[in-house]
Amino acid sequence: MSDAPAEVGWVIFDCVDEDRVATFWQELLGLEGRRRRDQYVFARAPSGLGFGFQRVAGAKTSKNRVHVDLRVADLPRTRTHVVELGGAELPDYDGGFVVMADPEGNEFCLIPAEDAA
Repeated sequence: MSDAPAEVGWVIFDCVDEDRVATFWQELLGLEGRRRRDQYVFARAPSGLGFGFQRVAGAKTSKNRVHVDLRVADLPRTRTHVVELGGAELPDYDGGFVVMADPEGNEFCLIPAEDAA
């Protein structure tokens, strides 16, 4: 750990169907080491960042206050892949990136690799 007082260990998604949402992100990000604990499914990205999918009682009802930006090499191909996996493109956004949602509506952005900060 660095001198910072904290570091990101896990990104946790609330979901009604944790298996479905975990499978979506696993396929999109190449998550590995999938395991279940009670109402959670956990897996890690090849970078080591952990992702968790927590079953909750209610469906998502409003815009995320925090979201993930994904750096992608091929924006059109990745956009199509997200939809094939059960995600959706969200309308009314412009700016060189594409706003998408996972199967339960959790927003994320696809950012062309050359435009990523």
